[in-house]
Amino acid sequence: MVTTSQLEKQGRRGAARREGRPGIALTVIAACQLMVVLDATIVNIALPHIQDALSFSTTDLSWVLSAYTLTFGGLLLLGGRAGDILGRRRVFMTGILIFTLASLLGGFAQEPWQLLAARALQGVGGAIASPTSLALITTTFPEGPERNRAFGVFAAVSAGGGAIGLLAGGMLTEWLDWRWVLFVNVPIGILIAFLTPLYISESERHPGRFDVAGALTSTAGMASLVYGFIRASEEGWRDTLTLGSFGAAVLLLGAFALVESRAREPITPLRMFADRNRSGTYVIMLSLAAAMFGMFFFIVLFVQNVLGYSPIEAGLAFLPVTVAIITGAGLSQRLLPVLGPKPFMVTGSAITGLGLFWQTLISPESSYLGGVLGPMVLFGFGMGLNFVTLTLTAVSGVAPHEAGAASGLLNATQQVGGSLGLSILVTVFGTASRDEAERQAPAFMAQASPEQQAEFARTRELPAPWGHEVLTEGISTSFLAAVGMVLLALLTAVLVVRVRRSDLDALAGNAGSGGPVA
Repeated sequence: MVTTSQLEKQGRRGAARREGRPGIALTVIAACQLMVVLDATIVNIALPHIQDALSFSTTDLSWVLSAYTLTFGGLLLLGGRAGDILGRRRVFMTGILIFTLASLLGGFAQEPWQLLAARALQGVGGAIASPTSLALITTTFPEGPERNRAFGVFAAVSAGGGAIGLLAGGMLTEWLDWRWVLFVNVPIGILIAFLTPLYISESERHPGRFDVAGALTSTAGMASLVYGFIRASEEGWRDTLTLGSFGAAVLLLGAFALVESRAREPITPLRMFADRNRSGTYVIMLSLAAAMFGMFFFIVLFVQNVLGYSPIEAGLAFLPVTVAIITGAGLSQRLLPVLGPKPFMVTGSAITGLGLFWQTLISPESSYLGGVLGPMVLFGFGMGLNFVTLTLTAVSGVAPHEAGAASGLLNATQQVGGSLGLSILVTVFGTASRDEAERQAPAFMAQASPEQQAEFARTRELPAPWGHEVLTEGISTSFLAAVGMVLLALLTAVLVVRVRRSDLDALAGNAGSGGPVA
C-alpha cells in the first residue's frame, strides 16, 4: 500500500525544479507544438530537392508526407491517453526525444526507405508529444484568464506553424541543404527536453488502459490503403501487391472496428459517430484535408519545376494562402454567434471547391499571378471559414470529460484524411501523367539525341518542355478529382449537418479543448 508520505515524496520528485515561471513553461510547450506543426509543411518546399537527391518518383514522393501524417494521425489519441496514464511530462519528453532522434536519422538518410522510416518515426514522436503538450497547459496554468491566454498562444502557434514551416523550409533548402529541414529539429528538441523538467511539473497519473490493438490496426489499415493507391498509380490495378494491399486494408480496418466495439476504453469511442452533426463534421474535415494536402503537394512541384522558383520564392508564394486561411477563420469566429455554424460549412466548402476548380485550368503557360495565386487564395479563404466551425461543431453536445477525445478525433481525421486523399490524388496524377507522356513521347523521340532516348527508356520521364506538359496534365486532372472530394464535403454540410445557432452556447463551452492542426 502507498502511504501518504510516499505520495508526498513522489509529488516533490515530480515538481519542476524552477517552479513559478509560467512564461518559460509556456514557451517550452509552444516550442514543441510549433516544431510538430511546422514539420508537416517545412518538408513540402524541399520535396523537389529530396526527389532529385534520393531518386524518388513523383508518386513515391508523396510518402515523404504520408509517412509522417499517417503515424501522427493514427497514434494521436493513443499519445493523449499515454499522458493521462503515465504522466504528461514524462510522455511529453519521450515524444520530443523520439521526434528529435527521427529528425537526425532522416537528415542522414541515403536511401528513400531510410527517409520514409525516419518520417514515420517522427510521426510517432509527434503523436506522443502534441496532445500531451496541450494537456500540460491545463496542469500548468490555473483555470481562468491565465489559462485562456496560454490556450491563445497555443492556438496562434498552431495556426502560424504552417506558414513558418514554408518559409523556414525555403530558407534552409536554398541557403544550406534539404537535409537541414530535418536537422533543424535536433537542437530545438534537445533544448526542449532539457528545459522541460526545470520548468514544468509532472501531472497526476490516472488509471486507465492502453488500446494498443486499436491504434495499431487503424494505423496499419490506413497505411495499407494508402500504399494500395500509390502502388496502383505505378503498377496498375491488377498488380498483385496492389490487390494484396487493399485486401489487407479491409481486414485490418475491419479488425479495428471489431476491437473498438469491444474495448473497455477504446482509442476511438464509436459512440462519437452516433451524433449526425459530429459524424458530418468528421466527413467534412476528412474530405477538405484530402484536397488540401494534394493542393500543397502539387503546387509546390509546379512552382519549382515548371515556374522555376527557388525554394525561398516557393515558400513566399504560399504566404497568401496562410493569410487567406487566417482571414477566413477570423471572420467565421466573429460571425458564428450571429449566423450559426452551418452557413460557414456550406459557404466555406463551396468556395474551396471553386478555388480547386479554377486550379484545374493550370498549364505550362500559367504564371503565378495569372494561374496560381487567385485559386490558392480562394481555396485558403474557404478552408479558413471551416476550421473554427468544424472544431466547435465536433465538440457540440459532448460531455466535458470527452471534449478532448472529440476534438482529438477531429485532428486525427484531418491527418489520416490528408494521407488518404493525397494517395488517391497521386493515383489520378500517375495515370493522367503516364497517358500524357505516351502522347508526348513520339514528338520527343523524333527530336531527341541517342543519349536522351536512352535516358527516357531508362526513366520513362520526359525533359522540358515535354515534361512540363506531362506534369501539368497530371496536376490539373488530380485537381479535378480533388473537386469531387470537396463536393462530398459540401453535400455533407447541406444534407447531414443540422447544428443550429442556438447550439452555440454549448459549442463555446467546450471550445477550449483544441482544434485541428493547420
